[in-house]
Order: sequence, then C-alpha cells, then structure tokens
Amino acid sequence: MIKNKKIVVVLPAYNAEQTLEQTYNEIPFDIVDDVILVDDFSRDNTVEVGKRLGIKNIIVHEKNKGYGGNQTSCYNKALELGADIVIMLHPDYQYTPKLIESMAYIIANEVYPVVLGSRILGRGARKGGMPLYKYLFNRMLTFTQNLLMHQKLSEYHTGYRAFSADVLRAINYNINSDDFVFDNQMLAQIFYAGYEIAEVTCPTKYFKEASSINFRRSCKYGFGVIHTSFLYFYNKIHLCHSKIFKKVN
Repeated sequence: MIKNKKIVVVLPAYNAEQTLEQTYNEIPFDIVDDVILVDDFSRDNTVEVGKRLGIKNIIVHEKNKGYGGNQTSCYNKALELGADIVIMLHPDYQYTPKLIESMAYIIANEVYPVVLGSRILGRGARKGGMPLYKYLFNRMLTFTQNLLMHQKLSEYHTGYRAFSADVLRAINYNINSDDFVFDNQMLAQIFYAGYEIAEVTCPTKYFKEASSINFRRSCKYGFGVIHTSFLYFYNKIHLCHSKIFKKVN
C-alpha cells in the first residue's frame, strides 16, 4: 500500500507463458497488494505458469474475448477485490514493472487520477525497437487525437496504465469494444468525464515473444481510433450522443 491505498496489478494475458514469470518477478510486492491474471483462452501454458508463481486471482476465459474483453474482466475483478488503484501491466515484458511504484505514488497522493507509461516521451519507443511504421502511425494518430479532443498527450496507444478506482467506477468501460480500440475508448471516456491524465517516461522492448499486432490489424485499429476521436468531438459540441459517454448510474 501507499497512503493506505490498496494497489492491484492486473495482467491481461494471451500466450504469455514465456514472459509471465519475468514480468511477475519484477512487480514491487512491498507496495502491491494483489495481482490478477486474466487468461484470454491462451494456446500455451500461461495459466499453469501463473498457478506455479502463486497468483491467487486467475480468471480463465472459456473463449477468446479479445484485448478489450480481457481488460474488462481485469478491471471488474480489481474493483470486486476493493482496489483503490489499478495498474494494467502487460505480462509480455514489453513494459518494465519497475515503474509501478512511481505511477501508483502519483495517484495515491492525489496528484493525478490516471497515469500512462509513455514510450514517446524521451527515446523509449525507437530505442526499444518499435518498428518505424508503428512509430509514425503512433505520432500521426496522436496528433489527430489531440486536435479533436483538445488534449496534449504524447501518446494514446501505450498499454501501461494506472487508474484510480474512482475513475473506473465513473466510466462505462463495460460497453466498450472487445478489440484493441478499447484502450482509446477508455481514454476518451476519462477525458469526457473531466479527469486529467499524467504521463511518465517509459522504456519499452520489442522482441519475438512480446505481443504485437500486424499491419492489417494496425490499420483497423487506426480507423477505430479516429472514429472514437470524432465521436468525442461530436459529443462535446452536442451533435450526437454516443452511449460510451453516458454517465454511469
């Protein structure tokens, strides 16, 4: 705990057998109270590795629900466990768990309610091996999103995120897409609800075992991101009323 806040790390996993242990072993358990592993119908031994490591909270999807569906299960379980701060960490070791303490500290001290680990601040992305087309794609999408949403994030596409539980309860993430655009829908919902988002510089690693979407899926994701940003813009100027931005009862 930090400031008596219960900290829960969620691990949305898909075929993470080879990297889960390394990721788990670097989690700072002096401050982290619980870990949740959600396995999205992996074809390898991710669940068995999780059990061997002693992870108590393991959810196994009986069919593949997608990246967004996996996160939904993660956050719902974290809130069920009474988390005050929820940190999503990919178990593919692409992001370092060593930033968990810094990200949680910002939220626990009520500086910001949401913190992103940015690969774009500094040289983390390209230095860590991000393909050039993905880097350029990231920069173009982020520029467009900042313009439409009137924000100043360095990137919207990192998978390293920390949330106050109050923020998760305030947005209707359960109706978001089960695909990768879930991430951007969440950020749009958070901004729409009036919350601010902080960023910390995060190194990243691209290697064979790290998860990554191909060019075709990247294009689909890009169109989904632009669609979400326009929805945000149109809702802000009252031209439409998308259900993803409705207040949670």
